[in-house]
Amino acid sequence: MFEITLIAMGKLKEKFYLSAAEEYAKRLSGYCRFQLLELPEYRLSDNPSPAEIEAGLEKEADIILSKIPKGAWFCVFTPEGKELSSSDFAQKLKEIKLSGKSSACFLIGSSFGMAQRVKAKADFKLSMGKMTFPHHLARIMVLEQLYRGEAIQAGSKYHK
Repeated sequence: MFEITLIAMGKLKEKFYLSAAEEYAKRLSGYCRFQLLELPEYRLSDNPSPAEIEAGLEKEADIILSKIPKGAWFCVFTPEGKELSSSDFAQKLKEIKLSGKSSACFLIGSSFGMAQRVKAKADFKLSMGKMTFPHHLARIMVLEQLYRGEAIQAGSKYHK
């Protein structure tokens, strides 16, 4: 069975986000083995300098890179990534599986993004569009799209 790992910086605290995340993780488990890894964001001062932000992202990068499953296709969510429709995203997931990969790993970075070396390691850079979303909401949106992508591949009526 195909395995999907979602690495997310920061921890969900609000009950409504937790409930939504649990629901989509449960739904995803019908199509694949799913694992969510919540990693701690590096603590910055209230008004961090660019150098402080870069140092924090580099420390996060060490942890992130150590958590990517070996041999997994790796995708980062980043504003400069490619935008895909839900159907195109489902097709991308299908292509990964057909390529012989047994797992995929997706990353939602911290509120300041991610270090360039993490982006450089990615097999694919994906954008959620030009709008800005809170990271906790973005996580729910990614979980829903992963579920939708799997449902489309299975021919489910979920995607209309």
